[in-house]
Amino acid sequence: MKKSFLMTAGLFGFIGVALGAFGGHALKEMISPEMLEIYKIGIQYHLIHAVVLLAIAFSGKEFLKHSFILFAVGILLFSFSLYAYAVSGIKFLVFITPLGGTSLLIGWGLMVYQSWKQVKE
Repeated sequence: MKKSFLMTAGLFGFIGVALGAFGGHALKEMISPEMLEIYKIGIQYHLIHAVVLLAIAFSGKEFLKHSFILFAVGILLFSFSLYAYAVSGIKFLVFITPLGGTSLLIGWGLMVYQSWKQVKE
């Protein structure tokens, strides 16, 4: 579990930094300031949750694996839908974003529940 989780966290971190740099340099000339803000929100959530993925990977706590998966799915659905919307302007993509947000919320809730359950046992 640990090796694949570390690799996944590293990959999400790498992609987040690369897309952030792309947004900060190339995109600011190509899209409106409003769309750039939407893109930046995607980067913010992406990188925050990449760090969370890394923390879970380093913790080695097996009971957090479902939260890890939910966070990874959340990044893909939430952040990547915002990136795609900001760049393309395709409105349909914003309907995917709440699914990602829900995945992130469930991941956090499950983390709290599983941690509480571990302390209780």
